[in-house]
Amino acid sequence: MEAEKPGKKAPKVAGSQTLLRGLDLLDKAVEGPVKLAELSERMQLTRSTTHRLANALIDRGFLTYLPRDGYQLGPKLIQLGFLAQSQADIVQIARPRMEELAATTEDTVHLGRLDGDWALYLDKISGRRRVEISSRIGDRQPLTSTGLGKALLIDSSEAEWNRLFQADQAHGAPKADREVWFDRMRGYSQSGHAFDLEENEDLIRCVAAPIRNVSGKIVAAISVSSAAQYMGDGRMDELSSAVSGTARRISCDLGWSPDMKAPRTRRLGGS
Repeated sequence: MEAEKPGKKAPKVAGSQTLLRGLDLLDKAVEGPVKLAELSERMQLTRSTTHRLANALIDRGFLTYLPRDGYQLGPKLIQLGFLAQSQADIVQIARPRMEELAATTEDTVHLGRLDGDWALYLDKISGRRRVEISSRIGDRQPLTSTGLGKALLIDSSEAEWNRLFQADQAHGAPKADREVWFDRMRGYSQSGHAFDLEENEDLIRCVAAPIRNVSGKIVAAISVSSAAQYMGDGRMDELSSAVSGTARRISCDLGWSPDMKAPRTRRLGGS
């Protein structure tokens, strides 16, 4: 066997171009069945090359072929998707994004999810300011009085809002005016982010936004919290963009796409 000469460039990995083309082809078939002619045009390849690539993907289960409709994603991708989702650790995935947000804002960043009718705090990065926030990892807080909780409820129906509001009020959550709360929630639902305006803890405000999975469902939320003196209305508006942007990036890390519409529930009655 001939020894590799010093300084000789490593050979190009065989099949790498074919692999990349195959992955590109899967991307072109994401939106549903596509016929060979259109797929070939999207790939900017000849029909014969496109057909050969597609058949190889069909053999491995990554594509299927419908005689009248064309090519669509195959069952192997469903299997891989479920496996990837089961292996995804939301805390581990979100941590780098949270650290970046905490460094940028110098405020406390929380991550949480639904736990029954409560907001469960999964992670917390304390801010650099001398602000004491009582939350702890593992705490469960009312959904309707925390920014994190309200972000988790953005897609819920008004009937569900009403049920949770009444339950929280009955179980000792900070007293709130129902109509004011509903008006704010409708605004949060439209804007895609939520505020805590000293509703859960005196002199503490926060901005929160939902995190979505590959199906578009809200699976968690992230928030930035600080003392009210650092969280005037103007700064909260500015933070809304940063918090929502971080939530979107974490969502993309979970497989969500910005082109995906949220699975909103019709809000009939219950207000």
